[in-house]
Amino acid sequence: MPFIYFGGGSDTMIITLILFGVVILSMVVQSRVTGTFRKYSQVPDRSGLTGAEVARRILDENGLSDVNIEHSPGGFLSDHYDPRSRVLRLSREVYQGSNIAALGVAAHECGHAIQHGEHYGAFKLRQALAPTAGIGSQAGMLLFIVGLIMSWPPLTYAGIGLYALIVIFQLITLPVELNASSRALSILESGGYMDWEEAGGAKKVLSAAAMTYLMSALVGILSLLRLISLANNRR
Repeated sequence: MPFIYFGGGSDTMIITLILFGVVILSMVVQSRVTGTFRKYSQVPDRSGLTGAEVARRILDENGLSDVNIEHSPGGFLSDHYDPRSRVLRLSREVYQGSNIAALGVAAHECGHAIQHGEHYGAFKLRQALAPTAGIGSQAGMLLFIVGLIMSWPPLTYAGIGLYALIVIFQLITLPVELNASSRALSILESGGYMDWEEAGGAKKVLSAAAMTYLMSALVGILSLLRLISLANNRR
């Protein structure tokens, strides 16, 4: 959440109100992700395979036997693919789970590994922007606040520029995540890991997760507009 400042004109207040509404909606969406995952984690998959076993098979079938699979130390739904070390890290629920939710998430993360292996354009762009976006998240808001306090527009707009990198990163993340989910569902069905009914449950899990990325992008866009409005009103 960006720096909370309630000054500025009516346009700033309108953006702020919309932003708060979207933030609250984001919390609802995040809760839905957890609920959907838990619901389908109670539905066994007919293949009898665990998330880790399915992930290993998918990776091997796509020529990615060099990608290792590890437990994620991050806890519940901390699943991710690390392209730097070429490691797929699965949470305990996904790694050990033999259910629709676990297999869906495991296949999704494999989708990212496949994107990396195929040099998928959006994935490459996201990885290229990741370090810059990290700088933007740390320094952008600091520069904006200092510039606002000192009434120094160049510093304020430099902060906005850095913050914009985060928003660009979030927007690029959307097609990357959607593509990974599409790959996952196709692989699960074509590979015989799930029938169409089970794949429907996995799709609900992945669709709920995709909504969190959409909401993050909306929050980012509104936050950026709010910063621009605040800066303009202080000139």
